Amino acid sequence: LHLIQFLKTVLHFQLKTLTFLDLSASLPMASSSIDELPSAAGNPTSQLPSDNTPAPVEPIQSSDSNPTDDVPMASSSVDELPSTADITVDPIPSSDPNPTDDVESVGEKRKRADEKTNLESSDPNPTPSPWFKTSLCSYFRREASCSHGSACRYAHGEKELRQKPDNTWDPTSERGKKAKMSENAGKPAEEEEENREVLFTEEMMDENDGEECGDGGVHDLSLSKCLVHLPTKWQSDDLKKFVREQGVEFKFAKKRRGMMVGFLTFENAEQLQSGVEILEGKAVGNKNLKIADVLPRTSDKNSNGTKNPAAKIKSAREAVTPLADLSYAEQLEQKKASIMQTLKKLTRNARKACPNGKSLPEWVLQSREIGGLSCKLEGIIESPITHGYRNKCEFSAGYSVEGKLTVGFMLGNFSAGVTAVEEAVDCPNISKIACRYASIFQSFLAKSKLPVWNRFKSCGFWRQLTVREGRKPGVFSNGEDVDTRIAEVMLMVQVCTTGSDEAQVAAEFEEMAKAFAQGARESSPPLPLTVLVVQDHVGISNVAPPDCPMRMLPIPTSDNGTSQDHQSTTNVLTEARIHDHINNLRFSISPTAFFQVNTSAAEKLYSLAGDWADLGPDTLLFDVCCGTGTIGLTLAHRVGMVIGIEMNASAVSDAERNAKINGISNCKFICSKAEDVMSSLLKQYLDVSQMEEAKPLSQISNSEHVDDQNIQEEEAHSDEQQDTKPQFKNVVAIVDPPRPGLHPDVIKALRTHPRLKTLVYISCNPETLAANAIELCTPSFENTDQGGKQSYQRQRRMGTTALARHRAKKMPASDPFKPVKAMAVDLFPHTDHCEMVMLLKR
Repeated sequence: LHLIQFLKTVLHFQLKTLTFLDLSASLPMASSSIDELPSAAGNPTSQLPSDNTPAPVEPIQSSDSNPTDDVPMASSSVDELPSTADITVDPIPSSDPNPTDDVESVGEKRKRADEKTNLESSDPNPTPSPWFKTSLCSYFRREASCSHGSACRYAHGEKELRQKPDNTWDPTSERGKKAKMSENAGKPAEEEEENREVLFTEEMMDENDGEECGDGGVHDLSLSKCLVHLPTKWQSDDLKKFVREQGVEFKFAKKRRGMMVGFLTFENAEQLQSGVEILEGKAVGNKNLKIADVLPRTSDKNSNGTKNPAAKIKSAREAVTPLADLSYAEQLEQKKASIMQTLKKLTRNARKACPNGKSLPEWVLQSREIGGLSCKLEGIIESPITHGYRNKCEFSAGYSVEGKLTVGFMLGNFSAGVTAVEEAVDCPNISKIACRYASIFQSFLAKSKLPVWNRFKSCGFWRQLTVREGRKPGVFSNGEDVDTRIAEVMLMVQVCTTGSDEAQVAAEFEEMAKAFAQGARESSPPLPLTVLVVQDHVGISNVAPPDCPMRMLPIPTSDNGTSQDHQSTTNVLTEARIHDHINNLRFSISPTAFFQVNTSAAEKLYSLAGDWADLGPDTLLFDVCCGTGTIGLTLAHRVGMVIGIEMNASAVSDAERNAKINGISNCKFICSKAEDVMSSLLKQYLDVSQMEEAKPLSQISNSEHVDDQNIQEEEAHSDEQQDTKPQFKNVVAIVDPPRPGLHPDVIKALRTHPRLKTLVYISCNPETLAANAIELCTPSFENTDQGGKQSYQRQRRMGTTALARHRAKKMPASDPFKPVKAMAVDLFPHTDHCEMVMLLKR
């Protein structure tokens, strides 16, 4: 032991004087990576001759009576130490002035024999790495100091920064940012327009709030810039304050709350150039400002009287169907890959959401065997038809980039400053009939005396046209003309009558009905027209609440104005309907009711959900967010009872009507928010023995709102008359929520009810499915208060998955679900959207 300690001490202090070449072959030491031997001058146990012949090392006499070669080493895997007399070393010539410069570092693997020769003959002053000082030190940037000092391999500031071997600069440095700006400036016009996502924005600048903006109140667009990525809560005053704080001089500033873009106008070109240099890339919150040009209409004239050249703007086809130029097989592969990334994201976030001290769920551990997926992805089901499949299209009324009044699709989000509308030309997902009605409406608006809705100023009259189509029953195929299968058409025109003269409005509606009827008759072949409805909506967005006032207009049958419908326009909502078919069932659809836009693909979707749910005669099926009852009604013949929940009163009325039309008696539909009644429904329908003796909730008036209090009263009344015992052996829930996903209270009700063992989740937004699955499938925390209190503003800033992990900490103790399998169903060909189905069990 003394010998070992002595050798380790000598090696530690004389590490950089000699290179040990054969020690690992003859002396297995505690630190097997040590490749160097102490200098002979400092080793009292050996004497190296002046020549280059190796000499034996004399053993050190120890006072210990026990032999050292049988003593096991404390930190080595080798049990015996050979005699030091067998150790030989190769001396380094004493002529080397710097014998330590080329010595291998401790812990480095042994070099090959040919590398040793190069090492011994190399330059004593080695050349630094070509990447030395080519990146900024992040620690120095944050703390203004670095513990490595001048020896740090990273640059401490812009002065020390060097160019990388590939002739580029650190992208976080000032020179890297300027190089990126220069690179973007040299891009082709197509790429520049692609990066600039601000279209048709000068209209907002017309509202100058009383400020002087030039002759006639018209801004000089050559001295104007658009600021992108501003906080949506900012208004004009906030923008002005921010710009002044940056030391930027300007003439006019405009920012509207709810938008991420603002506008600046400068006095002259010098102010413009200086302001762009200061503001470009400036951090605001967690984003960097982007400076874009204000895109003028091509109908606007320049100062020389010529029209502005049309910029290259994406078409409605590119905005609505971005995958239309790919083959359908390539579209399916791309969507399948996207779904796989969502499943991997679910696994990663589930790991983070699991409580500390508890083992990870089995499905998380097994994910390593299937490439990190939370469950096996069975594949993707393609749509039976890929062209003209949409049975509902919403056309906005507005102006194109050229300033032409247009009925078509918006080219982007209003919050990003995009208000341009382009005609639906060559969009493969909509029918020719829908396009024809949009063209008829556009022609009518050109002659109308009432203005089109202005989203910037929140004023106007004509807003939107919705075309809904009802198709004949039968099997669809890609080979046939889809338009020949359309039997009924409903037109819903959205307007805002605020501040309009009633007599003028009535006259406009009458002319509009004549225009639609005439256009339908004169088309070849004639277009079907079943219902014409007007929806009166006041709001910035065209997304109207389901209880907006509506009225049905009579449709003239000839030019003399005779009406096709002689009935009174009272009780409109019960008459304004069209019909469609799924799985040989006939469905009545009201103007605002939800119905899958791809009917043929929806049949495959619902059949898949029924097969995975393991249904039977003893099954109670909950159809959450049921819409017109399509899922529950198509699966009613396979279960004992269906309970549908929907908040849209007209959709519930449609569902009840659909049950009667198809002779289905084991379905009940409740008009309420699922989060308000789900918990009570699970308790009520699983704890009563005679289901038919309970009050039939389907008889509740469509206008009556059902909440927990109503159901609890019914439950108490039922408990007084009969004993409570389970009625169904199997309880299954199928949920098909809107894009934001399930409400937290619905998730809590589904998760905490012990009788619910199977859940089929159908989602049109896989991202929210993954977020909801975190709350459904991760173990409960012992202390449900661990999540802490988060302010409303902080929760708004959190992402969907982060918020789900936060809510999972407050989930009451209950058995989690397990993702079993998933399937993608392509309900939206030519777009990047895809339906996803996941089976959850426990």
